[in-house]
Amino acid sequence: MITFDDVQAAAKRIQGAVLRTPFLRADGISRLTGAEVYIKYDHLQATGAFKERGAANRIALLSPEERKAGVVAMSAGNHAQAVARHAQLAGIKASIVMPRHTPATKVTRTAAWGANVVLHGETLAEAAAEAHRLEEEEGLFFLHPYDDPGVIAGQATMALEMFEDQPDLDMIVQATGGGGLIAGTAVVARHLRPQCEVLGVEVENYAAFSQALAGETIHVGGPTIAEGIAVRDIGQMPLAILKALNVPVMVVAEYAIERAIATFVESAKQVTEGAGAAGLAALLSFPERFKGKKIGISICGGNIDLRTLSNTLMRHLLRDGRILRLVIEMPDRPGMLAEVATRIGALGGNILEVSHHRLFSSPHVQDAQLEIMIEARDPNHGAAIEASLAEVFTLRRL
Repeated sequence: MITFDDVQAAAKRIQGAVLRTPFLRADGISRLTGAEVYIKYDHLQATGAFKERGAANRIALLSPEERKAGVVAMSAGNHAQAVARHAQLAGIKASIVMPRHTPATKVTRTAAWGANVVLHGETLAEAAAEAHRLEEEEGLFFLHPYDDPGVIAGQATMALEMFEDQPDLDMIVQATGGGGLIAGTAVVARHLRPQCEVLGVEVENYAAFSQALAGETIHVGGPTIAEGIAVRDIGQMPLAILKALNVPVMVVAEYAIERAIATFVESAKQVTEGAGAAGLAALLSFPERFKGKKIGISICGGNIDLRTLSNTLMRHLLRDGRILRLVIEMPDRPGMLAEVATRIGALGGNILEVSHHRLFSSPHVQDAQLEIMIEARDPNHGAAIEASLAEVFTLRRL
């Protein structure tokens, strides 16, 4: 187990190389959740994620021989960029192995920091196997993203800063992938404020820590927007720390991550990736668990593909009832389209998209079918528009 002294030493070691990010009260999210919520804005790091902390500390600890040989790492993106950047700053060559389906934004940004990027495998485990092959073949130092005491101590500096700014936190809720951040956070909290609860958060398809802590066989897999915490092979050092300090890990649904991303944009004016929204996803999913408490969460990463962000926001508006997608069955006669438009316009709705079908989609030759997308102010406004259309037409939601 790392010690608090290790974390303090790491903070001094990386000072100047890593940004000391703000930790501020989020009024909009506090009102929404019923808790007093403070956000650590670690997506403001140069590479857009907290991983710089661990990478900077571990690279600073390399021996002269290891520096000369260079480093290799495996990552779905944020550790990759962090290692690439700090290796470049230290004048060390770096090779990064990333799964083939890593978001393009993370691949291109990693390469932009001067690293040799290798796309290999479908999962982190397969990427790790290739990284270890390069380690053996080329004599590189394998810089693990989370199962390394130097990396864990570096990640823990985030929690150290949180307590320096808000010493009386009741709880810190952190995204949990391989476990370096949550383990480091637990060590700091236990030393500075033992009564502060530390809680990890995983996404449902990758609940590896929850399964391991329960003594279950780990079964994970499938698509997720939170690819930064989509980990099968969790860190054994972080697992030991979480067991020793009795740190629980909560599981949230995939749609909760999407909702949290949209909430950060709308209520905090911040863009986050899926993993970076996991802490807020927990607060939104289980509000009674956090109500009335002073809670620290972090935006630990902001590297989200723009198309993914756009789709997530649109899906959120659709779920929230602020965008309606309707199929309207209507008689195929003059004035019907005008009737639809008039009813929507009279209530202040905005038509975004229309597709009118006469020949093949309608069940009856004398009917027409209209597929329409409508923007509403809020769910109640959307329901009023739908009710008005239902007075005249047969309709269903898409």
